[in-house]
Amino acid sequence: MTTLIIGCGYLGRRVAARLVDRGEEVFGTCRSASTASELASLGVKPVLADVLNADSLRALPAADRVVYCVGYDRTAGADKRSVYVDGLRNVLDRLATAPIRLVYVSSTSVYGRDDGGWVDEDSPTEPRTEAGRICLDAERVVTAWGREASVEVVVLRCSGLYGPDRIVRRSMITNGEPIPGDPDKYLNLIHIDDAAQAVTAALDASRPSGLYLISDDRPVTRLEYYSLAADCLKAVPPRFVPPAPGSPEAARDAASRRVANRKMKAELGVKLAYPDATSGVPAALA
Repeated sequence: MTTLIIGCGYLGRRVAARLVDRGEEVFGTCRSASTASELASLGVKPVLADVLNADSLRALPAADRVVYCVGYDRTAGADKRSVYVDGLRNVLDRLATAPIRLVYVSSTSVYGRDDGGWVDEDSPTEPRTEAGRICLDAERVVTAWGREASVEVVVLRCSGLYGPDRIVRRSMITNGEPIPGDPDKYLNLIHIDDAAQAVTAALDASRPSGLYLISDDRPVTRLEYYSLAADCLKAVPPRFVPPAPGSPEAARDAASRRVANRKMKAELGVKLAYPDATSGVPAALA
């Protein structure tokens, strides 16, 4: 069984490591020679490719399964819609052969609920942010392609990824800066190791459905999360300020929801190493 991971970054690299440890052949795309060397040292066969450079995608190898988990690099100079939607189309047009299954990593930002209520796979998608609308458009592209190409597509809508070297607003917490947002609204999180487990489970599942929400067991308020992170970082307790009207922070702050992970656990068999932030944040900062 061979697997091609498009976007072998923070999440993709961990998925690759799990598959390599099982003795599987894994290809992983990256955009630099230095990253290619790092992937090779992990036992991954690197492929230099950029989703926005169609010519570079001619090097994509044939694989039984594909994981698409391209992240957004703000330093690359491209806008998010180009990367997430146009880049996805470029890849789908240039896959060497149609895989058996494609696992697409999306985001729970496609939900716009603002009352703190629960969302699951059947909840309406009404994104409040442009980022959420982009993610939803990308999902529609890949699912339509799957139907046309007769490829089984599994969409994983992930909550906020965190883990080693990635703690939400770490510098602001460390510097004691005010946090823009309502402290009583909810954050939904998933530790990177648990997210990698979920992606692997979606690859392995004998008869997966087309959609899963990937989140830990207990959404936390911003106050709880930032207080916990500040305590672990030995920083001052957090303080909050209203976000500037019309700012990206204001758009994000408008949403408040709790993400249910029942289907992920029941159908994919994911057993969380970090059931909520109280175990995951200290581990990430250890």
